[in-house]
Amino acid sequence: MVQAYVLIQTEVGKASAVAEFIGSIPGVIQAEDVTGPYDVIVRAQADTMDELGRMVVARVQQVDGITRTLTCPVVHL
Repeated sequence: MVQAYVLIQTEVGKASAVAEFIGSIPGVIQAEDVTGPYDVIVRAQADTMDELGRMVVARVQQVDGITRTLTCPVVHL
């Protein structure tokens, strides 16, 4: 199982709606609207890194109101 944090910037005023919608996507563990340079932080999981990448590109990045994402895979050192 691969997990990652996805840091999301949204259009002004859209963070709450984006977080709520993304929270319903299969594989998303948690989606929270936050303050700071990013508007929403998502924790997601998938069986492989490829599946995780496809989820971010095909599902998350297509949500209306998102302007930029940064995916940070979780590593266990």
